[in-house]
Amino acid sequence: MTVADTYGDTHGAIDAVWRIESARIIAGVARIVRDVGLAEELAQDALVAALEQWPESGVPNNPGAWLMAIAKRRAIDLIRRKETYQRKLAEMGHELEIDGDSVEDDVEAILDETIEDDLLRLVFTACHPVLTTDARVSLTLRLLGGLKTDEIGRAFLAPEATIAQRIVRAKRNLAKADVQFEVPTGDDLIQRLSSVLEVVYLIYNEGYSATAGDDWMRPALCNEAMRLGRLLAELMPGEPEVHGLLALMELQASRANARVGPNGEPVLLLDQDRRRWDRLLIRRGLESIDRAWTLGGTPGPYLLQAAIAACHARAAEADDTDWARIAGLYDVLAQVTPSPVVELNRAVAISMAFGPERGLVAVDALADEPSLKDYHLLPSVRGDLLFKLGRLDEARVEFEKAAGLTRNERERALLLDRAAAC
Repeated sequence: MTVADTYGDTHGAIDAVWRIESARIIAGVARIVRDVGLAEELAQDALVAALEQWPESGVPNNPGAWLMAIAKRRAIDLIRRKETYQRKLAEMGHELEIDGDSVEDDVEAILDETIEDDLLRLVFTACHPVLTTDARVSLTLRLLGGLKTDEIGRAFLAPEATIAQRIVRAKRNLAKADVQFEVPTGDDLIQRLSSVLEVVYLIYNEGYSATAGDDWMRPALCNEAMRLGRLLAELMPGEPEVHGLLALMELQASRANARVGPNGEPVLLLDQDRRRWDRLLIRRGLESIDRAWTLGGTPGPYLLQAAIAACHARAAEADDTDWARIAGLYDVLAQVTPSPVVELNRAVAISMAFGPERGLVAVDALADEPSLKDYHLLPSVRGDLLFKLGRLDEARVEFEKAAGLTRNERERALLLDRAAAC
């Protein structure tokens, strides 16, 4: 093997380790410095040290621990140089020696016992409502996903400079608002948890149905969201909605192989070859639903959506789908989280359960809804119902309208094909 081969393999290993361990490293350091932005900088210093040393010394047996140790030592060195060192130690509630290597050893021992707490603090910090939705999504992918700014930019079709500015501004706003590196409690926990789940689901949705660009799906974003969902399920095993969201993502992701045709074209749910659905993801999703129901309480929006996805997952053929149950679940969902989009999905379920005439009545009731004015799925659904009723000229107009509203090229082509079929 040449030096170049070794160098390349080492860099690949570093990249893989960073993607897996970066969140834990940043979280562990943030517990020391109480500043997420500074913690990321110190973690990046550890990454630079690995890039400098590992090509010659080799990848250590426990690379994650190596990076964590370097980052923590950098943090401790920084605190030592500040007058606030004694106060920082007091906040941690421990009396540590200031001289000698025992400081590093003691701090690492304390932090290693609370790594899960640190990760949970990082989740709630990155998803803090003080930030805009775009900022929360970008910062979460950066800190918890280990994605680079160019990767986030490609995923959301935004310039790398825009993403970089968004992340810098987010970290600055967290510091300016004096957001504490902690897990909220009581009512604040419930409110903040909804923000966390929203961010993860936004990431997943962008991967599952890309809002713009040439690709129908972006699997990497789906996988990243599911990884974050599994992390949350480990950190918060007693929260039903966490398991509900994980179940929803896994059940929807189980269809990924069947959602795209050989040339990348979209394949609609009722036309999919269900033999291509991922049975392992279905099983895991159903297990997550069972876990959520077992925890009790009033079902939230993610668990209800997961229950709807489960109806599809359990149907071996499209004709076996229990559309009446799905319509009933949408009735409940509309009460829990009233939304025109939920009502539109409910209309689809009504049409499948009770006929396109009733579905069209439900869709037409949404015609004057301001939030759906530029929503391409409203004319798309209406066109489908008109097509089923044999009103082809009207259907064609609706499909063409929907094609003009979507920003996804694959979806536009599908809608224009449906218009032509009329």
